[in-house]
Amino acid sequence: MIHVYTDPSGLLLAQNGVFKRPSTPLSVDDLFMADDPLALARSAWAAGKPASAPATPGAPIGRQEVWAAGVTYLRSRTARMEESKDSGGGTFYDLVYNAVRPELFFKANPHRVAAPGTTVRIRSDSKWNVPEPELTLAINKNGRIFGYTIGNDMSSRDIEGENPLYLPQAKVYDRSAALGPCILITGDALPPETTISIEIRRAGAGVFTGSIEIRQIKRTFPELAEFLFRDNTFVHGAFLMTGTGIVPGDDFTLRSGDEIRITIAAIGTLVNTVA
Repeated sequence: MIHVYTDPSGLLLAQNGVFKRPSTPLSVDDLFMADDPLALARSAWAAGKPASAPATPGAPIGRQEVWAAGVTYLRSRTARMEESKDSGGGTFYDLVYNAVRPELFFKANPHRVAAPGTTVRIRSDSKWNVPEPELTLAINKNGRIFGYTIGNDMSSRDIEGENPLYLPQAKVYDRSAALGPCILITGDALPPETTISIEIRRAGAGVFTGSIEIRQIKRTFPELAEFLFRDNTFVHGAFLMTGTGIVPGDDFTLRSGDEIRITIAAIGTLVNTVA
């Protein structure tokens, strides 16, 4: 497996904790457009020059679109039904959880994605906002899952709860997504006991923690990728957030200054602060 980081000088590749910088030009886009991204990354690492770990990793994204899947965990289904019950939209989420076709939606283009260590935003017209920690698939131009990163799908629960048709406004705005700290490129599927965990800190104190194993997701990752690429072309590949199973209670909302820490051990920890 190879960990791919970005910094102001380009790509950094790490294998078994040894960092190297490619000796010939290599970009995130090159990896997503390769038929075999793992082979390309391995050869670039083998021929690379010794380097240090990035002091400040950038978002590991090139020209990829970021998409997201919804209602893939039972906890998400329950929370969405609860927040939408007054609008009469609660049954939508129960139906999609059990349907053959998953919920997929556009989340961000690259300029709306926050890098590790930078700020994410909450909407100015929303009063109930949460982060959604998600394992995120890196999918090449051919629709093949070749790697994983951590995603934060910032969400305005009151806007989506008012009417499910408001989902694009609840989900898509400047710095509504974060990715990082790297892409894990591997030829193997992640173990089902892989755990996603989150900690939210406010003024230095923890105000929310949660964790879930990816075995609890209802759908397979190849299934989600196949639906995304069905009748759709992604010449630069795509990222696909796979949904969240961690939802804070209804009495919680993010505030400016909150620190969000999302960890998947095999990938690292994505840290962002709310603007």
